[in-house]
Amino acid sequence: MPTAEDLIVLGKITSVHGIRGEVKIYSFTDPIDNLLDYRRWTLQRDGEVKQVELVSGRLQGKVLVAKLKGLDDREVARTFAGFDICVPRAQLPDLAEDEFYWYQLVGLKVVDTLGQLLGSIDSLMETGANDVMVVKPCAGSLDDRERLLPYTAQCVLKVDLEAGEMQVDWDADF
Repeated sequence: MPTAEDLIVLGKITSVHGIRGEVKIYSFTDPIDNLLDYRRWTLQRDGEVKQVELVSGRLQGKVLVAKLKGLDDREVARTFAGFDICVPRAQLPDLAEDEFYWYQLVGLKVVDTLGQLLGSIDSLMETGANDVMVVKPCAGSLDDRERLLPYTAQCVLKVDLEAGEMQVDWDADF
């Protein structure tokens, strides 16, 4: 079983679907149904861990509906709501040189073109037009402001994972 540090959350079971034990899933992957490419999932919730196997799944609107091996009862399936769906980091596909997974960006220090530390990336969110980085103040940051920066080529100039830093073209007063 992979360690917690090796696991990446790719989705969350939200509720049951139908009467045969299927579950509804909110997927964090892009496209949404990429989550179905992984057949073995580690489920985690409040310290509880389960290993499950995906039998089948389908896209239904903006959610996925999945059938897990051995889960055939609606009431038992209901107890799976709230579990995060995780897969080992090693199973994620390699990306192009200038592409990053969100988990790689969280925690990076964000520095503007003047060398001022704006804070560190706390999280990212999808807005439709582009992804947005939530940059929160950290030790040594310019001020105590939280900033929302677009994750676009115009804003993000350089990502250096080894240095733990991202350089952005962003006015600190904005």
